[in-house]
Amino acid sequence: MAHANTAQAKTQFGYRRHPDQERSGANVAEHPVVVVGAGPVGLSLAIDLAQRGQRVVLLDDADRIGEGSRAICFSKRSLEFWDRLGVGDRMVEKGVVWSVGKIFHGASQLYQFNLLPEEGHKRPAFINLQQFYAEAYLVDRVGQLPEIDLRWRNKVIALESRNDGVALTIATPDGSYQVHGTFVVACDGARSSLRQMVGAEFAGQVFEDQFLIADVKMTAAFPTERWFWFDPPFHAGRSALLHKQPDDIWRIDLQLNPDADPVAEKQPENVRPRIERMLGHDKFEFEWISLYKFQCRRMAKFIHGRVIFAGDSAHQVSPFGARGANSGLEDAENLAWKLDRVLRRLSPEGLLESYQIERSAAADENIRESTRSTDFMAPVTKQEARLRQAVLSLAKDTEFGKRMVNGGRLSVPSVYDTPLSSGDRDDWRGGPRPGASMPDAPVTERGGGSTYLTDVFIRQGTRFTLLEFGNGAAVDVPEGVGSIRIGGEGGLVDAQGLAGKRYDAEPGTAYLLRPDGYVAARFRNAARPELDAALARAAGLN
Repeated sequence: MAHANTAQAKTQFGYRRHPDQERSGANVAEHPVVVVGAGPVGLSLAIDLAQRGQRVVLLDDADRIGEGSRAICFSKRSLEFWDRLGVGDRMVEKGVVWSVGKIFHGASQLYQFNLLPEEGHKRPAFINLQQFYAEAYLVDRVGQLPEIDLRWRNKVIALESRNDGVALTIATPDGSYQVHGTFVVACDGARSSLRQMVGAEFAGQVFEDQFLIADVKMTAAFPTERWFWFDPPFHAGRSALLHKQPDDIWRIDLQLNPDADPVAEKQPENVRPRIERMLGHDKFEFEWISLYKFQCRRMAKFIHGRVIFAGDSAHQVSPFGARGANSGLEDAENLAWKLDRVLRRLSPEGLLESYQIERSAAADENIRESTRSTDFMAPVTKQEARLRQAVLSLAKDTEFGKRMVNGGRLSVPSVYDTPLSSGDRDDWRGGPRPGASMPDAPVTERGGGSTYLTDVFIRQGTRFTLLEFGNGAAVDVPEGVGSIRIGGEGGLVDAQGLAGKRYDAEPGTAYLLRPDGYVAARFRNAARPELDAALARAAGLN
């Protein structure tokens, strides 16, 4: 069931015939990158590539943005990525900002947590925003970039891998045509047709317990927090979740019995009594109702020749923990800069293998965390149920018991163990290690204006960047590498001391940042030879 609201009604797009469809035989159109699937991952990937100067064909088999809220929780890391794509402000302005979560057992609160307890970050820990809004803002951004050719109602129906790329057959309302892509990126979701075309399968686990999603419109005084219940009085023996979204929409998840009839459970007349018991009133309207099972699965390989898989087409996790869409966006930011360098012949094609290494390890981590959450929320065996009961009892009175409660470990940025990183040679007391994402911090321009480190990074463009903490003369920065200097003559001012603290900085400390904002190497006193070596390693050149 889905009710098309006003925002969705405005986001239907018409099919248009393209000149590529006039070609035939050996005169097939050639494109450097074809992205299949205009969801958040495909749209973000296309924008990132376009901002790097790459021309992208983006295909989608629908003519509208998807209905229903679907993904709603977007992480700080995703927002920082979207800042680089020029859409972060719109997402945050519309979204519901939150960082506090509360866990209940029965009618009693066990504990609460704050995902971003410290100040000095541009972006919040999370926003809640319906996926159709996120997609609409991304589509608007695509419309500003002539490098992207977005084609609606273009469905890939056949794929042939070749040594120099991939031949695609595409069905449209006017019949089928072919294009050739040097690289094809499949962002076509959990039911990916391209995954079937390359003969790949998902491996993993599908859990039996079912969960009901109901997005309801109501006016409520609940705070903008994530509330999760084990065995609530309104839904005995099961779990429940409550989240606020924009437009007075509230997301409610209710765990159902494994043998519940999915057709009957989705009927509004059957859902309404459950929601009334939870809220204690009937003053609400349904926006969207759906049913799902936890699925924790992934492809063995994300790269098949020159067909590359990203997002739900490559891996699936349960919705609890907000790891699905956010991990897909991390796929996109990880892949875009590498694909750009390969297409420009700045790096060998082998650089793309690091995408497989880094993002498959991230998928394993997300699946592991998601599986643990599922086992805790929906225990199958008597032993698992007894363990959960013991943990919930301990959590009332002990800190270690609280840490063992698992209501969905929320998405955090991946930390890569990768051949692109140069290992530490110096002693560090803290700071982001190689393979970790750059922390944000407030800084002051020499003219007195306040800004954030992540915004200064965006100004460097789409390249590697050296972040230095002043110590007299600046480091000899290699050609083509951006430079951010904090302290010293002409540098930014760390007025609050947070940048130095978060990077464990001393005079002369330097971090080599990848184009996706991850740390490639760090030095206490950077010398040009070791900087050159770290740069070559991070670019896949040795």
